[in-house]
Amino acid sequence: MAEEAGMFTVQQTVGSVLCCKCGIPMVPNAANMCVKCLRSEVDITEGLQKHVIITHCPECECYLQPPRTWIKAQLESKELLTFCVKRLKNMNRVRLVHAEFVWTEPHSKRIKVGLRVQKEVLNGAILEQAYVVEYVQQEHMCESCSRVQANPDQWVAAVQLRQHVSHRRTFFYLEQLILKHDAAAHAIKIKQMDQGIDFFFANRSHGVKFVEFIGKVAPVKSRSDKQLVSHDSKSNNYNYKHTFSVEISPICREDLICLPPKVALSMGNFGPLVICSKVTNSIALLDPFTLRQCFLYADQYWRTSFKSLLTSRQLVEYIVLDVELVSSEVNIGGTRYALADAQVARVSDFGKNDRTFSIRTHLGHLLSPGDYALGYDLYGTNTNDMELEKHKGLALPEAILIKKSYEEKQQRKRGKPRSWKLKSLNMEVDETRNRADEEKVNTEYEEFLRDLEENPDIRFNMSLYRNRDYQPSEVASVTDGDLPSVPLEELLADLDLSDKEMEDTA
Repeated sequence: MAEEAGMFTVQQTVGSVLCCKCGIPMVPNAANMCVKCLRSEVDITEGLQKHVIITHCPECECYLQPPRTWIKAQLESKELLTFCVKRLKNMNRVRLVHAEFVWTEPHSKRIKVGLRVQKEVLNGAILEQAYVVEYVQQEHMCESCSRVQANPDQWVAAVQLRQHVSHRRTFFYLEQLILKHDAAAHAIKIKQMDQGIDFFFANRSHGVKFVEFIGKVAPVKSRSDKQLVSHDSKSNNYNYKHTFSVEISPICREDLICLPPKVALSMGNFGPLVICSKVTNSIALLDPFTLRQCFLYADQYWRTSFKSLLTSRQLVEYIVLDVELVSSEVNIGGTRYALADAQVARVSDFGKNDRTFSIRTHLGHLLSPGDYALGYDLYGTNTNDMELEKHKGLALPEAILIKKSYEEKQQRKRGKPRSWKLKSLNMEVDETRNRADEEKVNTEYEEFLRDLEENPDIRFNMSLYRNRDYQPSEVASVTDGDLPSVPLEELLADLDLSDKEMEDTA
């Protein structure tokens, strides 16, 4: 305003004074001393802890929060930094501005944290100072780990996970979900059984939490029982062993289902011949003739439980002779489908007789003449199903295609390593299992890996890691161009702190 009016203005300048100790010019402050002299006179970290001893459990990687609380935290994590800062005494004397880890060798049992604090000194001047606090880890096992080390079979809660089917595809899938979400971190022992897996926990709450996790990823029903182990009549203390029995629905992905009349009517005259397209905490059902989709929740299924008409173990390979689209491609639940009329023949009959089948399929967007597909042979299968007899006048199709087959191309890659790999739980396997059972499990695991390559929806909730031993070849990349595979951007780098890797990064 003064410049616009043409008035004379005096420019404001900040004066400087001399430091009362060293005499250098400086900006005035309340202490009339420069920063170097002020730090030499006052140490605001005096009385603060520089060395702290913390208790660490080497088994479960937990830290003791006195008096009896154990906190699980990884190295250089936010949780560990908060724990370290809270262990410091007399921090109310200063104001904490910044805290960070100072790298130390992991095997040194030392954790160094760099702190920057502020405090008001000498007539209101605020001084900031940085210092390092060293935490020394003392190894001491927590109570639960001590009990496990003393007696590994001393469990309090057991979760018996079962599914009454002839394959283990569901458990391969659940194993990857459990690993990704670290749901079995508190399990003291995991044992693989004939039709399922047993998980043992040292605390009942850990077993309850695990059962709740399984109920969120699979349609299950559960019950719990307890057995009295000991009783102290003087203190009125009871010790129980708790057992949770969890049964997974026998309906699996790609199964052909004949819905009971009551269930089909309650879902709006849906089906009754439907395909299970996806299984989470609910069962997604798809009508392959109309592309209608419905969801059957766990409580709805267990009220009127039923079994599959045909399972994926009974798939038959067909060759596609002709395809004619009936409708345009649609997106249902993130998956694309298209109705088409197809003429197919069984591969086992091809070249031996002239039997062909004219069917309707929901895979019109994938199939072309000359392709192979897997489906259910209703023409040559003897289906003794009670639910099927309840639907009077139901005309069964001669075949229902389920998915496109890449068997011919996959045979060329059989035995070759993949560019990715999966982790597995540390399970105890029954040693009484014979060689035929081992070969069956290996075959089912190989089919599970193929399903991961062909279906991106399955591997959406999984962690796939890069295979360090894989060496790509130019010939294989050309010949297997049409074969489904896992994209490189979906793979994670597996953490390996081996001596060889440390030398390479040094």
